[in-house]
Amino acid sequence: MSSYQYDALLSHYSTQENVIKLLRQYRPYFEMIPSLRRPHESLICVPLPVVKLASAPEGQNHVQLECDIGVVMCDPDWKVKVGREVFILFHRPGEDFAGLLKRWRQVEVTLSHEYSWLLPIKYRNLLGDRADYLFPLFVTLNYTPSRIRKGLEGASLPYVQAELPQEELDSPSDDDTEPSQRLILE
Repeated sequence: MSSYQYDALLSHYSTQENVIKLLRQYRPYFEMIPSLRRPHESLICVPLPVVKLASAPEGQNHVQLECDIGVVMCDPDWKVKVGREVFILFHRPGEDFAGLLKRWRQVEVTLSHEYSWLLPIKYRNLLGDRADYLFPLFVTLNYTPSRIRKGLEGASLPYVQAELPQEELDSPSDDDTEPSQRLILE
């Protein structure tokens, strides 16, 4: 997978709608959404999430988590964070089972301390502290070897199969070029 294809995968699953589709594939996580009548108001998707550790010295307290997307659950009425967070980890090409598992374990270790999320500006007023429960969701793709799926099953870790529309995985076209860059190219 090229960096463009990873970027397409990350951007596709950074939307609430597509994260809800992923969660729907693993029913126990889908049922954790605080309001199934208003799922889009019940979760916040944070691609390449960063947290602020309370116990780390200033300047070393911001840590990017080793997952691809963090999903913060929140009550749509009260606008408070609930005690459950889901961490989505895409299987990357060439990554072995140990590497994938190590990324999840690093998230667990990092979040075992007091932390707060660095959320998008529109959610900065969301109330809540660290989660009571951290849940991983591994995403396999068509290139993922069966041994990795077997390893996830053996470790009792949930995974789902992701499918991206082919047009999102193709190489960038002129339409994907920034307008200012298009002018220079033309």
